[in-house]
Amino acid sequence: MLEALQYEFMRNALAAGLLASVICGIMGTLVVVNRIVFLSGGIAHASYGGIGLSFFFGWPYLVGTLGFSFTAAMVMAAVSLKAKHRADTIIGVIWAVGMACGIILLDLTPGYNVDLMSYLFGSILTVPGSDLWIMLIVGAMIAGFVIYFYQDLLAISYDEEFARIRGVPTRALYFALIGMLAVTIVMVIQVVGLILVIALLTIPPFIVEKYAKSLFQMMMGSSLLGAVFTISGLWLSYAFDLTSGASIILVAGIAFFLYFLVDRLMIGRRRHSKPAPAANQQHGTNP
Repeated sequence: MLEALQYEFMRNALAAGLLASVICGIMGTLVVVNRIVFLSGGIAHASYGGIGLSFFFGWPYLVGTLGFSFTAAMVMAAVSLKAKHRADTIIGVIWAVGMACGIILLDLTPGYNVDLMSYLFGSILTVPGSDLWIMLIVGAMIAGFVIYFYQDLLAISYDEEFARIRGVPTRALYFALIGMLAVTIVMVIQVVGLILVIALLTIPPFIVEKYAKSLFQMMMGSSLLGAVFTISGLWLSYAFDLTSGASIILVAGIAFFLYFLVDRLMIGRRRHSKPAPAANQQHGTNP
């Protein structure tokens, strides 16, 4: 792996992966503890509509994709608050329609045949230096947002009713959180792809959650674990000539299933090691 770093594209890929790990580690923690994984998946897939708009009208990628994704995210956030019993259905519809519109618009774009696979799995090995600066700025914005609103985010993540009683503007903060999530997805998807964004948003926080003692520890642990997945996946792709994004996802997926298996085995072992109930030990003592 070290010899691969002599190439600029590999250094850029490693930097992009590490930045994505930190960004997704912070936002992914908030996604997991607030149980909005499905909503984040909906935003990521609906962003295809923005990609299609951008290419069809000749707009810059960020303008069309961010505008469409942000609008879709606000609609999903409003639905999840107003009609919780139907939120998953409506989010699923927006998810599907957004993707379909994006693909149709790309089909209708004259003289341009975009490779949709590059937006699914990204093109991390072709990341230019300018995109790294954009990711760094986005990461700084997200870190600043979380630091400034940390106590309020902590309150709404674990006890929304208590947060509301304390005077926390829970509704406004929820919309701000979803807006930041949309920005995160659009910025990172351009580099690492839709599938890897969802993997980095969900898998590291899920694994770390059980061992973290605070929201901050969970964010740090998720970022570090995401970095481990990224470095391991890039090494795997370099060593065996595999697709980088898919390799990173594969490493994360294997870690997820191993964690789940070990956790189940540990729970089963604890159940079997429990002492017999006291009632059974006293059986037959009554006259």
